[in-house]
Amino acid sequence: MESITKNRQSLDTLRAMVARAYGPDAVPDGDAWVEELGNGFFNVVYRITLANGRQVALKIAPPSDVEVLTYEIGAMRTELEALRLITAHTGVPVPVVDHADLLHDLVDVDYFFMPYIDGDNLGVLRDELGPSDLGTYQAALGAANRELNTILGPAYGPITAPTYPTWRAAFTAMFDDVLDDGRRRSVELGWSYDDVRAVLTVHEHLLDDVTEPRYVEWDLWEGNALVRDGEVVCIIDHERALFGDPLIEVGFAGLVSSAFGDSAAFLRGYGRGPLTESEEVRRRLYTLHVGLVMTIETVYRGHTDKDQYDWARECVDEVMTSLTRGRPAA
Repeated sequence: MESITKNRQSLDTLRAMVARAYGPDAVPDGDAWVEELGNGFFNVVYRITLANGRQVALKIAPPSDVEVLTYEIGAMRTELEALRLITAHTGVPVPVVDHADLLHDLVDVDYFFMPYIDGDNLGVLRDELGPSDLGTYQAALGAANRELNTILGPAYGPITAPTYPTWRAAFTAMFDDVLDDGRRRSVELGWSYDDVRAVLTVHEHLLDDVTEPRYVEWDLWEGNALVRDGEVVCIIDHERALFGDPLIEVGFAGLVSSAFGDSAAFLRGYGRGPLTESEEVRRRLYTLHVGLVMTIETVYRGHTDKDQYDWARECVDEVMTSLTRGRPAA
C-alpha cells in the first residue's frame, strides 16, 4: 500500500544505518542487498542482506514533516515498548530488536533493525487457503491475543504513558482525538461530527464496566501475522498497543459488524463465549472508533485509491445506524 508516511532512504543513508547497527564490516557491496517490503500501511520496511549473508529487516518511522493522526505520534517508541513487554511477559512470537536508534542524526526519525522472519503474510495468503486452514490460523491468533491480554498495566492509555485512571477517560480521549484529526482536515464521515460524538456520550457509562488496564494489541489482524508450515511464527506491527479493554481487539469486531467478517475461529482460539448486552454496546463503540480511524487516516496518508475510504465509511454508517436506532449492526 502506498502512503506518504513511508520514509524511504537513499542507499548511502541505509549503508550508514547498517554500519551503526551491525558494524562497518556488515555493510554489503553493490546495490542489490536491499528490498522494500510492500505489505505495510504506515512505516517503510526494508529487507537487507548483510555482507555475511544474514537477512535483517529495517523499520523507519514516517518523515518528521508529514502530519499523522494524534495517536500515531511516537508510534515507533510504542512498538519498542510493546516488544519489550511481550517478550518479558509472554511466549507470543515477536521480533527481536537488534538495534534501535532514537538519536535522529542519520535520519531525523526513529528506526530499528530486527531479524528478517521467513514466513508468509497471512493477510496475503488467506485467499489461497481453505476454510479449515484459515480457521486454524485465526484460532491461533485468538490464542495469542488472549495471552497478550494477560499483561496488566499501571493505568489506562498508551503503553508509553498510561496516565488515565479509568478506561472511560482513556477511550473518550482516544475518540475525541480522532474526531479532532478529522475536523482538522475536513474529512467527510457521512454523519456530522456532533452526532458521532453524541453516540459516545449516550453509551460511555458502559465503559466503566472495565476495571483492569490490560495490554491491548488492538491491531492483531491477519495482515500482521507471519505463518510458516501451518504455524504462526511471528506477530508484527505493535505500534498501536495500549492498556485498556481487551474487547477493543480487532478480532472481536466481526461480532457486531459484517464488515469485519466471521470472528468464530478467533473466539474459539481466544476461549470466550458470546458477548453480554453491555459488552456488545462497548464493542460497537470500538468498531465505530476503528471505522473513524480508517476513514480519516486515508486523508492523512494521501491515499489515491478510495477502496479503504469507501469501506470504512460503510463501517461507520453501519455502526452509527445500529447505535442510533437500537438495531443490530449485523
